[in-house]
Amino acid sequence: MTLSLRRFQLSILPEHFAIVGLSPGADIPLWATQGPFFSITRTSEELSIMVEENRVPAEYQSQGGWRVIKVHGPFMLSEVGVLAALVGPLAAARISVLTIATFDTDYLLVASESLTAAVSALERAGHTFQRSPSP
Repeated sequence: MTLSLRRFQLSILPEHFAIVGLSPGADIPLWATQGPFFSITRTSEELSIMVEENRVPAEYQSQGGWRVIKVHGPFMLSEVGVLAALVGPLAAARISVLTIATFDTDYLLVASESLTAAVSALERAGHTFQRSPSP
């Protein structure tokens, strides 16, 4: 299957997220492991935390205003073209994106102010969004 033919089911997580950068040797704060979705990555240069924006204490420097688009999986780790089929339309629409990969699927992070444009670009590329039922 060519990359241009790949279509995925997507959904938007309801929460707003922030990214926090700490020194590489910093302890992982308890607040960083709370909530329904978070990501923690340690490298030799930094400790990077992505967590719900309202969980970040005021004394931590963070960049908020991120929304998360979930790619419905699972996918095989050897599957080729998943991210290319998604970030390509976003790049063409000049929308910046960060990605997080898990064992089963991928997540796209876009700035809150770009979310509507990101959804439109992905839908134009043939991807579909699972809509939450109205209350």
